[in-house]
Amino acid sequence: MTQRSFAVIGAGMVGVCCALELQARGHRVTLFERGEPGGETSSGNAGVAARSSLVPLNHPGLWQALPSLLGNRSGALRYSPAYALRRVARLAGFLGQARQRPFEQTTKALDALIVHSRQRHRHWASEARAQHLWRHDGWLYLYRSRQAYEAARSIRETWSGFGVAHETLDAHALRSVEPGLGSGYPLAVWVRDADSASDPRRVVQAYAALFVNNGGRLLQAAVQQLTQASGQGWLVHSAGRPAEAVDEVVVALGPWSPALLGELGLKVPMLYERGYHMHYGWNGVQPLVRPVYDTGAACVLAPMGRGLRLSTGVELNDLDAPASSAQLDMAERAVRTCLPLGARLDTQAWTGARPTLPDSRPAIGASSRLPGLWLALGHQHIGFSTGPGTAALLGSLVDRQPTPFDPRPFAPGRFRL
Repeated sequence: MTQRSFAVIGAGMVGVCCALELQARGHRVTLFERGEPGGETSSGNAGVAARSSLVPLNHPGLWQALPSLLGNRSGALRYSPAYALRRVARLAGFLGQARQRPFEQTTKALDALIVHSRQRHRHWASEARAQHLWRHDGWLYLYRSRQAYEAARSIRETWSGFGVAHETLDAHALRSVEPGLGSGYPLAVWVRDADSASDPRRVVQAYAALFVNNGGRLLQAAVQQLTQASGQGWLVHSAGRPAEAVDEVVVALGPWSPALLGELGLKVPMLYERGYHMHYGWNGVQPLVRPVYDTGAACVLAPMGRGLRLSTGVELNDLDAPASSAQLDMAERAVRTCLPLGARLDTQAWTGARPTLPDSRPAIGASSRLPGLWLALGHQHIGFSTGPGTAALLGSLVDRQPTPFDPRPFAPGRFRL
């Protein structure tokens, strides 16, 4: 195997895992990040790595919910009308994937990515001595009525079709699993095939530290431009530094990828599913043991080192649009009707953007247009959980070796990238 030099742009979970994978395969790797590893999108999620995430937002049931969502009053999904008008074509493409055949293709692809990622997470957590940051006791979907539970039947049927381990709990069984929950949830589903992190940022930082300890270079620099070197290879231009010459480049910048790739003439059809989180105290006798998804409040509550993290649903808006408190306030009010949520612990809510492509599948692999350019972007809600599988697939493609799962559903060329 020929050793090559790589620049990995972006040190979120996806980028850090790509750097680790390429390093483990014997390549020389420089990892670029403008701030701290895991300090952007990867730090703000609910920390859940679950097989149940194989069902994307644009599933066939979205059509039935669409009329109510268009009213723009739902905690599950809100949108900026101006943004929606500017992105009509992309939104139409996103909705077009909410049909049975595309849905089946996407769930099959995502399940393969998620399954392999969970295995690789355990490997990297062990290597980085970060096992203490992970729990392996699943997570819960909470329902406030039988009607709400029955409305989600098709999702459970999809899980069953893929063999996702889950079980329905009545109120008594639920409280035996989570004694801290009140009586507002007559039914729940315990997804056993799920792990969760108590601090997503620390997990990414532990993996990044492993990369550095193994001899990798981590440069705190904002990459401004990529240019093809004369002959072959690439030059990485960052603020305040000489250009770095490398053989090949991996772009793993999440929601910031379109801006960098646009300079190269690549138009990434990305949508931004923005979200918010806030940490809270807990006024109950028993704290939550594992993350729960309150389907009625359209939010995830996850026990973190900082406190109980409440993560909101989706806001379709520009990447840098001003933050809005509407979804967070709505979710908090709804949760307080059922749970002993304490005071807010943060001075302001965290805001981030989940980078989503129209088919809800990331782009993983070689650019179809520019040699030596590799892409690992567009992971919607599951970049934190699927970073290791993304890296394993990309590494095998880089080295032209058999892949751990089918790479075709993730090929960047499907969007002419």
